[in-house]
Amino acid sequence: MTATIAWPQISLISVVDVLLVAILIYQFLSLVRGTRAAPMLVGVATLGLAFYFARLGELRTLNWLLSTLLPYVVFALIVVFQSEIRHALANLGSRVSLMRSASSAADVYDDIVLAANLFSQNQTGALIVIEREIGLRTYIESGVALDARLSYDLLATVFRPSAPLHDGAVIVQRDRIAAAACFLPLSMNPVLSTQLGTRHRAAIGITEETDSVAVIVSEETGAISLAVAGNIERDLTVEHLRERLSTLLRRYAPAPSLPAQVEENFIEDEPPSSHSVARRYDAGSRSGKDD
Repeated sequence: MTATIAWPQISLISVVDVLLVAILIYQFLSLVRGTRAAPMLVGVATLGLAFYFARLGELRTLNWLLSTLLPYVVFALIVVFQSEIRHALANLGSRVSLMRSASSAADVYDDIVLAANLFSQNQTGALIVIEREIGLRTYIESGVALDARLSYDLLATVFRPSAPLHDGAVIVQRDRIAAAACFLPLSMNPVLSTQLGTRHRAAIGITEETDSVAVIVSEETGAISLAVAGNIERDLTVEHLRERLSTLLRRYAPAPSLPAQVEENFIEDEPPSSHSVARRYDAGSRSGKDD
């Protein structure tokens, strides 16, 4: 007698169910990869295995202890992973609100790229944070409110080493500078390079907490970096910075004409105006260890 193999009935709902679970697991692993949550998850998995073997081996005392602590573990995980949970919910909310127009926020980077080029040439430290979907009001209130129209001249003035507002970050909302000398949260990610200083860790920290974009110029080397989603891209050229900002802010970037080497030292003198820099444009010029 030939035995027949009974294949389980697979419905469309079952396939969709498995795919959704796989997507959730993938998104969760992508969220915690490279963050401080990764080693914490190893500890949680270890506790789970201990609970399983305690029940399997009838270790009554250990089983009682873990069963007593288990209801509180859920609340402990919420406290420990509050930053990651907040970041995940913020990403979900920003994806749902894709209908909002990003064109006004995308127009801000031209003066930012121009100013970053100037700071890089003069090795002037700078940190510029561009707000996107998630508001930065908490961090704006920690600095000096400006609510001024974004311009190259204003950025050059704010980050002059002799200026009282050069320490801290400038926060940009749409086409306006909301505040300067703002305090930002420092990233506590243990996998970051020890060569990164406070300015770069603050840029990574704010992009871990929100969906903002941060432009950093090193005071020691003049290197330009870009932080987004808790990651940092270092040693960018001005052209690459323009392309990345245009991608992140969803705006087409035409081939730029960047200023040649600035002859004046704006640390000692007044910062060159956008008009004087524009007169020094060279259509064929191309600009190419952190503090």
